[in-house]
Amino acid sequence: MFTTLQRFSPQLLSLMRIAFGITFIEHGTQKLFDFPTPRPGLSLPLLYFTGILETLGGALIGVGLYTRILAFLISGEMAVGYWWIHAPRSIYPMANGGEVMVLYCFAFLYIAAVGPGPLSLDAMMKRR
Repeated sequence: MFTTLQRFSPQLLSLMRIAFGITFIEHGTQKLFDFPTPRPGLSLPLLYFTGILETLGGALIGVGLYTRILAFLISGEMAVGYWWIHAPRSIYPMANGGEVMVLYCFAFLYIAAVGPGPLSLDAMMKRR
């Protein structure tokens, strides 16, 4: 079973990138459009900056365009957001509500390190 999974690891990396990109878009649309849930109580300039970065960055990561650069930037955004918003409440992510930010931070850092995988616009442009 693991041999079969390992054989498909490049494609699974692409699927993971797509899933993280698509779900990350919702964090941006929440801040920009109050969708799918009401926006958090951040200052207006910060709300728009992070909303645009998350919506556009999530979409581009989802299709695999400029993946490494955007994944690195978003990983940093998640790290700053965690330490700024969540960590002051408690050191434990489960207690401070920041576990999703920690997971996004390290997932995007991993994607920045290994690249988008074969099912991406970056890979398609590289082949040409």
